Amino acid sequence: MIKDNLLEIKNTLPEDVTLVAVSKTKPDEDLMEAYDAGQRIFGENKVQEMVGKWERLPKDIKWHMIGHLQRNKVKYMAEFVDLVHGVDSYRLLSEINKRAKQHNRTIDCLLQIHIAEEDTKFGLNKNELIAILKSDEYLQLKSINVVGLMGMATFTENEEQVRREFQQLKSIFDSIKPENPQIKILSMGMSGDYRIAIEEGSTMVRIGSSIFGNRNY
Repeated sequence: MIKDNLLEIKNTLPEDVTLVAVSKTKPDEDLMEAYDAGQRIFGENKVQEMVGKWERLPKDIKWHMIGHLQRNKVKYMAEFVDLVHGVDSYRLLSEINKRAKQHNRTIDCLLQIHIAEEDTKFGLNKNELIAILKSDEYLQLKSINVVGLMGMATFTENEEQVRREFQQLKSIFDSIKPENPQIKILSMGMSGDYRIAIEEGSTMVRIGSSIFGNRNY
């Protein structure tokens, strides 16, 4: 089932859109079924769970941290994490830089932008984003690489609202790209709304339940 779901989704994705298989709460054998079907990028939202899977599973897997990240947890994943999706403050960026340096690595990051009309979602507004990218402190961080933006739309049946929020993020993305050519990834869209996200310019989608079935809690 997992293999069929995965291949069906991959066949519908444009070539320039990267699929992150969201494997949080899923057992190793589910990930291995996706791995055997060719998937190499997996997204987790809890550092401890991701560390355990990294230790047990094949070493060519690229691990993406997609959940809200606390600064005191960065040290546990700095050795191996491939991309951090939800960086929502300079302080977190600075901590990732510090821990990456200890491991002689450069860690790729996405800055999270608040686009949803829900108060529960984290993220920067456009002014905060620009302030970080133009700050001297940010320019001193040599062990991180901000490679894109990420955002989550409101959890709603209202497709027009979701589309509007994705358009807002794409507009911010386009406005900062000229001065920040390293920013190439626009991560938006999950199982319920990734088709709309792709129509609005997403280059990376995070899909879990449509691949693995509903989550185990």
